[in-house]
Amino acid sequence: MRVGFAAAGTGGHIFPALAVADELVARGHDHEQMVFFGGDRMEATVVPEAGYPFVGVDIHGIRRSLSLDNLTLPQKVKKARDEILDVATSRGLEVMVVFGGYVSGPAALAASKARIPVVIHEANAVPGMANRLIARRADSIYVAFSHSLDKLPSATVVGSPLRSEFSHFDRNELRSEARRRYELDPDATVLAVFGGSQGAAFLNEVASLLAQRTDRTYQILHVTGAAHHDALARSAVSVDGWVTVPFETSMSDLYAASDVVLTRGGAMTVSEIEATRTPAVIVPLPAGRGYQARNASDLVRSGGGVVVDQTDALTVADAVHGLAIDRARLETMADAEPVVDHTRAASVIADRIEELARA
Repeated sequence: MRVGFAAAGTGGHIFPALAVADELVARGHDHEQMVFFGGDRMEATVVPEAGYPFVGVDIHGIRRSLSLDNLTLPQKVKKARDEILDVATSRGLEVMVVFGGYVSGPAALAASKARIPVVIHEANAVPGMANRLIARRADSIYVAFSHSLDKLPSATVVGSPLRSEFSHFDRNELRSEARRRYELDPDATVLAVFGGSQGAAFLNEVASLLAQRTDRTYQILHVTGAAHHDALARSAVSVDGWVTVPFETSMSDLYAASDVVLTRGGAMTVSEIEATRTPAVIVPLPAGRGYQARNASDLVRSGGGVVVDQTDALTVADAVHGLAIDRARLETMADAEPVVDHTRAASVIADRIEELARA
């Protein structure tokens, strides 16, 4: 089966695409028969490292500020479409699966011209412009959060395709080893703090305030971001129960070690929180039309998380502290039933890809 994947720009687009591709490989399909299309950002490194063929095209999204680049965008879209069409034709692609980002438009246009079925997955609660524009060309549309139905009413809510480590996540099974790895107290309440590259600075400030509290009864597992780690690690050396790491590649370990997390509201992060049933405090990044707060709306509705606006660091720290010391409330949040089962998303989308390829 020959499948094209279009995913670009952020992990929220790229990792769900890889999760679906991995699901197809696990079913016996040849990974060399799958090809990813993207630009020169994260996807250009992450996809080849995962072992999949990658075709880079020169394309970008609409610049939000006045820019001459926007004037050349139609020509770039056409050029990218033609390049993707050439690859799709030469490889005999049977399905094109689009996950968002600036490559979505050209990929869908190429598939339409080649009469190849198009499947869309939208990871964010507020669908991106590219996916909204190409929705009418799609044979099937899937979304991660129910809020997306406001803009994509014909979509099916399936959640976000997640890496295989989350498919059978069992905190009780993983917890002891995860805590040993981080050198955490096996019996203490643990608050994990992590944020993306844009959000690390503010959350790092909140974590530092929490670490210095004299009434703190919990330990802090703090993913600082590589750029901030040296300075924070020097501070943490003299503070009991404050463990810092620069980054984390095995997020299942972090969730297994944690009783509650403080983080941003990126689509993948919220989906992982729901899949692992980890109580969470979400501080949405105050940008992008409020999409991070909307990403967390299902989580809040289920009772598994709370949203705290980014005001000042002390106010946020007080809110997080109050939750971290409330064991009864944390247990109730951990028992909350997610609105959608993200662990099935990759399988549902893979089923549809196989169905369209057989048609």
